[in-house]
Amino acid sequence: MRPKASDFPSPVIVTSSEEVARLCNKLKQEPFVTIDTEFVREKTYWPELCLVQLAGAEDVAVIDTLAPGIDLAPLGELLDEPGCIKVFHAARQDLEIFLHIFDRLPQSLFDTQVAAMVAGFGDQVGYDSLVGAITGNAIDKAHRFSDWSARPLTKAQIAYAAADVTHLRTVYLALRKQLEDEGRLRWADAEQAVLTSEETFRPDPRRLWEKLKARTNNRRMLGILREIAAWREKEAQNADIPRQRVIRDESLLEIAAIKPENVETLARVRGVTRGFAEGRMGQGLLEVVRVGENLPESELPKPPSKSDRGRPSAALVALLRVLQTAKCEMHKVAPRLVASSEDLDRIALGETDVGALKGWRREVFGLDALALVRGEIALAVVKGCVELQRVAPDGEPADA
Repeated sequence: MRPKASDFPSPVIVTSSEEVARLCNKLKQEPFVTIDTEFVREKTYWPELCLVQLAGAEDVAVIDTLAPGIDLAPLGELLDEPGCIKVFHAARQDLEIFLHIFDRLPQSLFDTQVAAMVAGFGDQVGYDSLVGAITGNAIDKAHRFSDWSARPLTKAQIAYAAADVTHLRTVYLALRKQLEDEGRLRWADAEQAVLTSEETFRPDPRRLWEKLKARTNNRRMLGILREIAAWREKEAQNADIPRQRVIRDESLLEIAAIKPENVETLARVRGVTRGFAEGRMGQGLLEVVRVGENLPESELPKPPSKSDRGRPSAALVALLRVLQTAKCEMHKVAPRLVASSEDLDRIALGETDVGALKGWRREVFGLDALALVRGEIALAVVKGCVELQRVAPDGEPADA
């Protein structure tokens, strides 16, 4: 029987260190706890945590993390408890927050968004849609854009925040049972492995230039771009402001291209003010440009390019995509989990060290993908569905 909203305990607002300790010590004894957060980030680099919602078998609590003097150390201990599974939906932002606060990631994670993709609920299914599909309950999203840093909180805000962890208990139990019954729990575990690595949430500042997608093969320009992108990241972190508030992406790209030598040249860059160019940040940026200009050739980055691999046949890639869709329909799993566009390109080129050809993906898609590339299978439409047909050595379908 699906629980109704009234079946859950009324949420308790937690505002003192003693209440946090009492709650977390109790929840540590449970097999799993559902967790969510509310935060604001528009004006800061680091998210400002405003609420932590927790639900156990008998408790639904909303921790007011902005309450004066509140100690969240017991929450960190709960997150460390390996015997208690921490259940999130779309966990990445929550985990980034906890890593920043406690300098470590929670142990024993389960992400219901990842599990839902493995279980066939589609790509990146939203929490409200998943709750509706599994429990039949509707989530009121009227407070989605609340200012969670404002106090006092209203009863409606507290109820909205609590709903994100109450229904999650039912969703978790249903998904876990389905994955266990279908033998797919290991698939979900493999997909969630990335959430246990600090590198996922603390990228190397010297790799951030790659995301700017500079359209050049000029290694010197790329070297400068690498240095100034890393400089911007550190400045944003130290000042706790969004990186785009330090200096925008397009300005970084122009600076890397023109290599300004002085304040006058820097101030002419689009998006750079005279005050910025003359100030501490402007001077620091000019120094980093010079560092990039003086890098030895051996230390300059190579332009990211697919040209080294050649171009795959567009028709073959299209066939692989059809195969991917057909196999994912058959196995009821989200296509984006199985293979990326780059995976398909690499498979079409005959590469074998590809994620889509390993682990559970190999069983679902990889083996047939390789057979398709080798010409050992063909795709046919039978009664409105795509089916695989083995191809005989003479090129005719094996059953023809």
